[in-house]
Amino acid sequence: MMVLMTDPNSLWQNYLLDFLSAANYECFFPDLELVPMSLGDVLYESGDEVRYAYFPTTCIVSLVYVMESGAPAEIAVVGDDGMIGISLFMGGGAMPNRAVVRSAGYAYRLRAPLLMQEFSRFGGYCNGVLHDLLLRYTQALLTQIAQTAACNRHHFVDQQLCRWLLLSLDRLHSNELVTTHELIANMLGVRRESITEAAGKLQQAKLISCRRGHITVLDRPGLEARACECYQVIKTESDRLLPSPQPASLVSHIPLQKCGLVKSELLSLRPEQMR
Repeated sequence: MMVLMTDPNSLWQNYLLDFLSAANYECFFPDLELVPMSLGDVLYESGDEVRYAYFPTTCIVSLVYVMESGAPAEIAVVGDDGMIGISLFMGGGAMPNRAVVRSAGYAYRLRAPLLMQEFSRFGGYCNGVLHDLLLRYTQALLTQIAQTAACNRHHFVDQQLCRWLLLSLDRLHSNELVTTHELIANMLGVRRESITEAAGKLQQAKLISCRRGHITVLDRPGLEARACECYQVIKTESDRLLPSPQPASLVSHIPLQKCGLVKSELLSLRPEQMR
């Protein structure tokens, strides 16, 4: 059975993989596995050896530093814009932080030696495209990490919340986030009461709507206007380094047996995902 990928805006696609040409993708794809990512899954703990690189498609993964006290703080967020495991080609080989799924979905998984083989072989079947793309993505990610640190130090909680929501929306295909005030507080390293108060202000301004376990963004332009400059700095740098791929670069089909899906998972897919 085949899962056809005829929609150029398919939710199953990852930006870095989409950027490859069809010919390169066909060579690259047999080594990829499409795996489900559940909310709360810890892909790596700090110090773990990186055995796989993950390319999220419909999930969001938080990169989190955990202090000796156990207190966490999110330093970056990765979705369909990037990958987990840059330490592989940066020379570290181990994760410097925790990587945890904070929005369920799917990701492509690639064994570390295969990624390194193609990254190191500049003239490999990706003809250097993957090498350059991953380095540019790394710079964009470092910008996000640095700007997040500055934002957490200098800006009010409601501004931090706006940045957090906007970065999440950029990596989702919906205006609704499945999350809680407690989870956001843990990610931002602040008290839950502070997030509840900040979310209340945004709700009163009719920018968002909150119900148990869900936040719906009602007015994105208004939310951007409330955010500090940090969100725009991150987005501008990402757009500069990672221009949109051409639709022609997308693959036209995906062999299901190579996607890591089993029958029970196949039956749970929505009809539009079975094209």
